[in-house]
Amino acid sequence: MKNNIKNLRAKYDLTQDKLAELLHVSRQTIISLENERYNPSIKLAFKISRVFHCKIEDVFIYEGD
Repeated sequence: MKNNIKNLRAKYDLTQDKLAELLHVSRQTIISLENERYNPSIKLAFKISRVFHCKIEDVFIYEGD
């Protein structure tokens, strides 16, 4: 699934380490998300959207099966 995490991180001036800390995940998880190798749980997706003060749809782009 495509996402805007890297762009949003830049907008909010967050490092991968800081975002990982805020979400209580590893930096490797953030790297995997940004490289679209990992799709988060719905719980993590909501946490990410809250950090960036936006809707899940603004973070993640579902392109169908």
